[in-house]
Amino acid sequence: MTDATNGYFSRGGVLFFSVFAPTLFSMSEIPSLFAQRPIVLRHAQAAMYHPFVEALALTLVDIPLTLITISLFIIVIYFVSGLQTSAWQFFTYYVFIVTVAIAMKAFFRGLAAAFPAEAPAQAVAGVLLLALSLYTGYQIPRKQMIGALRWISYINPVGFAFEALITTEFHTLNGPCSNLVPSGPGYETVSIANQVCPVVGAEPGQRNVNGERYINLSFGYSFGHVWRNYAILCAFGIFFILCLLFFTEYNTRATSSMSVVQFKRGSKSSVIKEAESAVAPDEEKKAALKEEATVTGGDEEEDEKKKEAALKDAPKMTNTFSWQNVNYVISAGRGKTRKLLDDVSGFVSPGKLTALMGESGAGKTTLLNVLAERVDTGVVTGDRFFNGQPLPADFQAQTGYCQQMDTHEPTSSVREALRFSARLRQPSSVPTQEKDDYADQVLEMCGLGQFADAIVGSLGVEQRKRTTIGVELAAKPKLLLFLDEPTSGLDSQSAWAIVSFLRQLADNGQAILCTIHQPSAELFGVFDRLLLLRKGGQTVYFGDIGKDATSVISYFEGGGGRHIQPGENPAEYMLEVVGAGATAVAERNWHEVWLKSKQCDQLHDDLDRIHTEGRQRPPIGQTLHGTYATPWMFQTKTLLRRQYASYWRNPTYLMSKLTLNIIGGLFIGFTFFKSGSSIQANQDKLFAIFMGTVLSAPLGGQVHVPYINMRNIYEIRERPSRMYNWSALTTSQLLCEIPWNIVGASLFFCCWYWTVGFATSRAAFTWFVYGVQFPLYWTTIALTVASASPTAEIAGLLYSFLFTFVLTFNGVLQPFRQLGWWKWMYHLSPYTYLIEALLGQSIGHMQINCSPTEFVSIDPPSGQSCGSFLEDYISRAGGYITNSDATSGCQFCSARTTDQWMKPNFNIEYSNHWRDFGIFWGYIVFNTICVYLFTYLIRVQSHKELIAFSKRSVSSFLDVFRVKKSDIDLEK
Repeated sequence: MTDATNGYFSRGGVLFFSVFAPTLFSMSEIPSLFAQRPIVLRHAQAAMYHPFVEALALTLVDIPLTLITISLFIIVIYFVSGLQTSAWQFFTYYVFIVTVAIAMKAFFRGLAAAFPAEAPAQAVAGVLLLALSLYTGYQIPRKQMIGALRWISYINPVGFAFEALITTEFHTLNGPCSNLVPSGPGYETVSIANQVCPVVGAEPGQRNVNGERYINLSFGYSFGHVWRNYAILCAFGIFFILCLLFFTEYNTRATSSMSVVQFKRGSKSSVIKEAESAVAPDEEKKAALKEEATVTGGDEEEDEKKKEAALKDAPKMTNTFSWQNVNYVISAGRGKTRKLLDDVSGFVSPGKLTALMGESGAGKTTLLNVLAERVDTGVVTGDRFFNGQPLPADFQAQTGYCQQMDTHEPTSSVREALRFSARLRQPSSVPTQEKDDYADQVLEMCGLGQFADAIVGSLGVEQRKRTTIGVELAAKPKLLLFLDEPTSGLDSQSAWAIVSFLRQLADNGQAILCTIHQPSAELFGVFDRLLLLRKGGQTVYFGDIGKDATSVISYFEGGGGRHIQPGENPAEYMLEVVGAGATAVAERNWHEVWLKSKQCDQLHDDLDRIHTEGRQRPPIGQTLHGTYATPWMFQTKTLLRRQYASYWRNPTYLMSKLTLNIIGGLFIGFTFFKSGSSIQANQDKLFAIFMGTVLSAPLGGQVHVPYINMRNIYEIRERPSRMYNWSALTTSQLLCEIPWNIVGASLFFCCWYWTVGFATSRAAFTWFVYGVQFPLYWTTIALTVASASPTAEIAGLLYSFLFTFVLTFNGVLQPFRQLGWWKWMYHLSPYTYLIEALLGQSIGHMQINCSPTEFVSIDPPSGQSCGSFLEDYISRAGGYITNSDATSGCQFCSARTTDQWMKPNFNIEYSNHWRDFGIFWGYIVFNTICVYLFTYLIRVQSHKELIAFSKRSVSSFLDVFRVKKSDIDLEK
C-alpha cells in the first residue's frame, strides 16, 4: 500500500480485516463444542471430572495451537499488505491480534455453552458477529452512530483492538496528498496556497496529511489509548473464559435430564402421553384421557395378538445361504498384508437363529460385512451361495442388514421410517398403498403398534432397536437378515426382549445371522447354531448349540477343555476355554482342533448336501433390473417429503434461520438509519450492503450441520442398502434449503431496504438480487464446502476461510485501485459482482448533496472567481461548487453524482448491474455443479475407483500428448 492519502482508507480496511478475520474464524468453535458435549456429559455422569475442567483444559491446550496458526496469518497479512515495518508497531499488531483470536474463541465457545441446541447458538452468533463488526468503529465512526445503539461500541472488544491497531499504524504516518484540488492540466503553476487536500485532517498550505490527526478527526481515536485498550481486551478475554466455564458446568449437567417419548401432534398415540402428563387436580379429564388411551392403543393383550397375526402373515424365507473358505486380506502398509478372515465356512437356514461369536477383534463384524457384500477395500476370496447357486446380482436388495448403531432420521415417526424404507426398497411394480400396508404390518410384527407415531429420536434403546429391525423387514427381504450385535447397549430386560423377538422371527420362517458379544446363559440358549471365531478370523466351532448348550459344551470338553462348572454361563465358559480375553490363555490351538474334528467334517458334508440339493432347484430370480428399486424421480420426491418434514419438525433450526435474517436486517437498517444523499451517507449505504453480505457467513454455517447429518445417515445405512441414488439425496437437500433461505432473505430485505433509506423505485431489482440470487449463491457455496468436508467443524473452518477470501477482494475493504497484483482476485470474487449490482443499481445515477463538513474551502488566485478558477478541473474530475461568483472561500464538493463517487473510489458503475446479474448466475450454476461433483468424487467414489479414475485421466492426457508429439515428428 502507498503511504499517500489515497491509501489511508485501504490501511483502515486491512486493519479492520485483521481483527474481523479471527473473529469470523472463531465461529467454527460452535459446532466443535456441541460435538464434544455428549462426551463431556457421559464423563460427568461417570463422576470422572467436572465439565468446567474439560473447558478449561481445552482453552489452555488451544492457546499454543492458536499462536501457531494466527502467527502465520499475521505474517502474511502484515508484510504482504505493506503495513508499517518498525519493530514496535509490528509486535503491537502481533500481540493484539493474538489476544483477539484467543478472546473471541472463548467468546463463541461461551456462547455455545450457554445454549442447549446448536441452531439458536448459530443464530445469536450471527447477530453478535454483525454487532462486533458494525460497531468496531471502522464502517461507521462512533460519533455518527445513532444514540440508541452507540452503547454497543463501548462493550465491543474488537472495537478496542481496532482503535489500538489503527492509531499505532497511523502514529508515524505523514502521507503526501494524492489528489490536490485543483490539480492536473492547466494547474501546474498553481500555488499550494490556492490548493487544498480533500482529506480529513488536511491543513491549509500543507501537501502532507498527518496520520494521527486524520485518525483523530475521522474516528475520534487517540494513540494514548493503546495499552489501556489492551488491558480492556484482556479483561474481556478473562470474562469470556469465566462465562465458558460457568455455562459448561451448568448447561452440560442440565442436558442430562431424562427425556420422554414424543409423538406426532394429533396422533392417536399422543393421547397416551397426554394422559400421563395430565395434572392431578383435573381428575375427570385425566380419567377420560386414560380411558381413550386404553381404547386407542393401550391394550397390551390386543397388541400381542396383532403381533402374532402379523408374524404368521409375514413372507417366509425358503433359501439356505452358505459360504465356503472365505478369506479376507487387507493392506497393512509398507507392502505388508493382514488376513482378517481365514477359510471360514458355514450356512444359515430358514427358521434357524445362528449366532456369530468371538472375542473383540476376532472378525465377527468383518465376516458379517464380507458376507453381506459391504466391504469396498481389501481382497475377498472364497465362495458364497444361495442353495449352492451364485448370489443374485441384487443380493443386497434381497437381504436386510441391521447395524449395531441405530442410525435413523431423528425427526421421523416410526411409521414414517418404516414406510420410507418400504417405498424405496420394494420394487416399483408394487403399489405404494400396498407398501404402506406392509409397513404397518411390520409395525405390529415388531411390537411397535403403540409407538407407530412416536418420533424416532425420542425412543428408548429397545424401541429404537426394534425400529432398526423393522426398517429392514419393511423392505421385505427374501433371502436373509443380518444383525450386528443387536443387544449392544441394552440392559438385560431389553436384550431379552430383542432376542426373543428374533426367536419369533426365526420360528416364523426367517433366516437370521446375528453377531452377539458374551450373552447371558438365557440369551445364548435362544439361538440354534453357533459360529465361533478366534483372533485372526479362524473358525473354532460351527454347529448346533443344543438344549442347554449341551452340544457346544460336549465339543469343548471332548476336545481337551476343562469341565464346565455348575451354573456357569456356557458362553463365557466357551470363550475362556478358547483363550478369548486379555488375560485368558488357551491350552490348545482350538483352530487346529476344529480342523481335525468330526464337526468340521460334518459341516463340509452339510455344505455338499445343501449345494447338491439346492442346484436342483430353479435359480433365485433377480427382483431388480437396475441398481435401485425405484426410479430417480420417485426417490427425489420421497426424499423431499422426508426432508421437508424434518425441517418442519425442527422449528429451532427454521426459526433461528428466519430470526437471524429479521434481526440482522433491522440491526443493519437502524445502524445506517435513513442515510441521506451526502458522500458519507452513500458510503453508509455501501457498508449497509457490504454487511448484508457478511450475514451469509453465519447463515451458511447453519446449513452444514443438517446437510452432513443427513449425508451420514445415507452413508452409514441407506447407501449400503441401495435405497436411493446419491444424486437424489443431494437434489432433495438443495431443493429443501433454497425456499427457506429465499424466504429468510426476503424478510431481511423488507427489514433492511427502506430502513437504510434506499429509493423505492429501485427496490424490485435489488430484491431479486438480494432476496433470490444471493441466497441461491450462499446456499450452493455452503453445500459445496459441506460436500467436500468430512465433518461440520471442518466445513465451518473451510467456509470461513473462503468467505474471508472473497470478502477481502470485492473492492470494499480494499478499493480496486489499491489492489495492485491482486486485481485478478477482484475479478474472480463473486462478491465483486454482487456488490456492484446492488450498490450500482440502488444509488447509481443520483445526485450527491454534500453535508457542510464535506465541503472544502479553496481560495482562488487574485482576480479570479471560484467558477472560472475551478471550471476546468470540475469538467474533468467532477464535483461542484456552491458559490461560483465568489472570489475567496470556494465551497467545493468532490462529487456531484453518485457515479462520480463510485467509479473512481470503488470501480462500480450503474450500467453494469445487468451484466453483474448474469455473471452472478454463472457462479450459482458453478457452485451447484461442484456440489454434485464433490459429492461424487469425495463421498461416492471409493478410494480405489478414485485412484483408478486419476490414473486413467493422467494416462489419457499423456496419450494425447504423445499423439501430438508424434504428429509433430511426422511433420518434421
